[in-house]
Amino acid sequence: MDKRDVENAAEAVRGIFPETPLQLNDHLSRRYGANVWLKREDLTPVRSYKLRGAFNFMRKAIATGEGGHTFICASAGNHAQGFAFACRHFEVPGIVFMPVTTPQQKIDKTRMFGGEYITIRLFGDIFDQCYAAAREHVEVIGGVMVPPFDDLDIIEGQATVAAEIAAELPEGVTPDLVILPVGGGGLSAGVTGYFHGQLPASAFVFAEPAGAPSLKTSLERGEIVTLPKVDNFVDGAAVARIGDLNFDALKGFSADQVQLVPENAICVTMIDMLNVEGVVLEPAGALSIATLAQLEPDELTGKTIVCVVSGGNFDFERLPDVKERAMRYAGLKKYFILRLAQRPGALRDFLNLLGPDDDIARFEYLKKSARNFGSILIGIETRDPASFALLTARFDKAGIGFEDITENDILANLII
Repeated sequence: MDKRDVENAAEAVRGIFPETPLQLNDHLSRRYGANVWLKREDLTPVRSYKLRGAFNFMRKAIATGEGGHTFICASAGNHAQGFAFACRHFEVPGIVFMPVTTPQQKIDKTRMFGGEYITIRLFGDIFDQCYAAAREHVEVIGGVMVPPFDDLDIIEGQATVAAEIAAELPEGVTPDLVILPVGGGGLSAGVTGYFHGQLPASAFVFAEPAGAPSLKTSLERGEIVTLPKVDNFVDGAAVARIGDLNFDALKGFSADQVQLVPENAICVTMIDMLNVEGVVLEPAGALSIATLAQLEPDELTGKTIVCVVSGGNFDFERLPDVKERAMRYAGLKKYFILRLAQRPGALRDFLNLLGPDDDIARFEYLKKSARNFGSILIGIETRDPASFALLTARFDKAGIGFEDITENDILANLII
């Protein structure tokens, strides 16, 4: 990667928004005994870094005479919004293909950014069907496809994040660790490419959702692997197959440098950043910060660390689910199925087993005739995870049969 080209791209992108801030975060720095800097890509006009790549791709395409064509993308997320913003900026027509299942909020935001210059077409129930329709339409009308990550101009655009980090760090300060969220790999390929020769390969940590380990699996096998399924909770980074060009740029790194972050751990970070810092992050945007808790203390203490915060497009309708997941991961909420004797006073006796910090968040009791015992589904919240060990010990002593179903995904998805 030519750094001069990246710096030219960074200068060009100044035409639509200023540098996003690189902020030293006191809260995280104290927690980890390090100097933790956050590169706030959630503060671009579309609240994610994706605008950089789309803008750079279209800037170059127009310069080479393709401005008379219709630009096309397939996305239900941040790429669509960045694409739409760039279409309006360049005053060129664009078509965004989205799955029929895309939430209306995302459709409305994309339309807002693109205005009169974009058309939104809903096709298929899943992204693969939508993407195939977009590719077919490109061929039919002779349009220009703007890919989300697997393209050199897209990678160059995302590399402007690194150029800004280098310019914004205090003079003489060099990061010991740069933590990058990974989905399709465009951001990681761009940032590592720009810093090549400046930072050692060991300075990079890559963060993937545990339910979508595309990069880690591919590095372990030495070739690109298409995952048979992914957990879509971290929708901005849940990619089944890393891009070809992106993997080529990252294949020299070790699989051990990829941290797989549980989806519920990401929720803990989202809630923490919202409550403590007032920062709204989407799941993919919280990935790099959540990774700090996965690393050993000696990897962090005294170090200068840059976490790229990739986006803040969060739908607050998801907040109850995020809070629920965060509490379960932190050990502050559990669900049990109890076997309770059907006799007068049995429920009162059970309630007396609860500790002073135990709060019932859900309670369902089905009493059936001609049965000696009934079943209870109960959700309990507490202030200290250690309270649950004391509570279950009291269950045992009282002879109450129980099953902890908190981590039983099948039952949890069915009844919680």
